[in-house]
Amino acid sequence: MNNITIIGSGTMGNGIAHVFAQGGHQVALIDIDPASLERALATIAKNLDRQVKKEKITEVDKEETLGRITTFTSTEEGVKNADLVVEAATENFEIKKKIFETMDAHAPQGAILATNTSSISLTQIAATTKRPDKVIGMHFMNPVPVMKLIEVIRGYATSDATTTAVMEMSQKLGKVPVEVNDYPGFVANRILMPMINEAIITLHEGVAGVEEIDTVMKLGMAHPMGPLQLADFIGLDVCLSIMHVLYEGFGNPKYAPCPLLVNMVTAGYLGAKSGEGFYKYTPGSRDSVVSEMFSK
Repeated sequence: MNNITIIGSGTMGNGIAHVFAQGGHQVALIDIDPASLERALATIAKNLDRQVKKEKITEVDKEETLGRITTFTSTEEGVKNADLVVEAATENFEIKKKIFETMDAHAPQGAILATNTSSISLTQIAATTKRPDKVIGMHFMNPVPVMKLIEVIRGYATSDATTTAVMEMSQKLGKVPVEVNDYPGFVANRILMPMINEAIITLHEGVAGVEEIDTVMKLGMAHPMGPLQLADFIGLDVCLSIMHVLYEGFGNPKYAPCPLLVNMVTAGYLGAKSGEGFYKYTPGSRDSVVSEMFSK
């Protein structure tokens, strides 16, 4: 699989494009907004510069990586030569359904269709296509160029051949793929999101303040980032969406999102991307955290 198409040029999409291009693949990066594509290329270049500065790659490596990325605003055009398509759009089933229907109609018959979804059912997504055996989840972690894990999620109809191909591809990228089955939240978010939600409940009930809760988890549990700061970086709207998936998928009240989380999202306090969540963010403050992760 040499020709890789990424749909969505946001934080996850540009990170996935970065990793595949740096791994020697030809990458088609698709977004309907040309300005978003420009920002994505600038972000990739900046992250490559960090790697050059740390002497992990050379300036030539950086230029060759950027040279492997071609941008498109048309999904039909961008997927037509793909061996593997990775959808990295908003965590919303209706949006993903439309994208997968277009991917299925225009990508080569043998192409694998993957999604970077962090919680939505693979089986449900695969059912919107005529090739459910070739639909699989590739849940990358953020920031993608730094984090090693990929959750490889099998839908009900995903074939062994598709799974093997994606596991091997992930390993060639220098990642550590872990195969999991298709249940709400998979492994990462089934465990992580209830923890974040419980931290929000702890704040909501006045047990402790934001910094106190995060300090306990960082120093007491050796977490690199506290759960409330992590929620800000994930996006409180994304956290809420995943909690809804867990709650609806299991029908268990323990997965009900905290009212404080619901109110914050309703009010537009989404975390780092909106400038305020549990913490306030100044321009560049998010970048400084990412830069620190690249330096490790």
